[in-house]
Amino acid sequence: MTRLFAVHDALFTMLENRLGPLLPLLARLTFAAVLLFYFWGSARTKLGDGPLGLLVPADGAYFQIFPRVGETVGFDASQLGLFYTLVVVAGMWAELLLPLLIVLGLMTRLAALGMAGFIVVQSLTDVFGHGIGGDDLGHWFDAASGSLILDQRAMWLLLLAILVIRGGGALSVDRLLARV
Repeated sequence: MTRLFAVHDALFTMLENRLGPLLPLLARLTFAAVLLFYFWGSARTKLGDGPLGLLVPADGAYFQIFPRVGETVGFDASQLGLFYTLVVVAGMWAELLLPLLIVLGLMTRLAALGMAGFIVVQSLTDVFGHGIGGDDLGHWFDAASGSLILDQRAMWLLLLAILVIRGGGALSVDRLLARV
């Protein structure tokens, strides 16, 4: 039995040494394939009109992020103050820039950490602001694996944790800058 464990350990140590460095690259490629356009699409719904759209969000953006506040002001964004505008603009910029940084592998650890925080806030807003619950919220340790919040976003956070811990990997702007 000891020999079997020794073979097992040798085989998987070799695999880890050879393929382990690819893990950050694979995590970034998976992020690009699965989440990049999801977040960019969400950011586009927040963009205002014209060239100032990056600074003056669409009215609906406020109510995506602050649904309960929207109800109290009759969904009239003009009644919301500077604080709400700053939060909405920051969220919109986060959805545009953080995914781009992750895909490029530039400031990967910080971008992935910021994206993880964004996902936590997004999930809390979905649950407490938009009232998502039941099957959409999901349950861990059950047979269903496709719930919107607990299942999907746990996987997203794991993917981002790999990048926070391991960085952008060999084919990243971070690595290129480290060599300079």
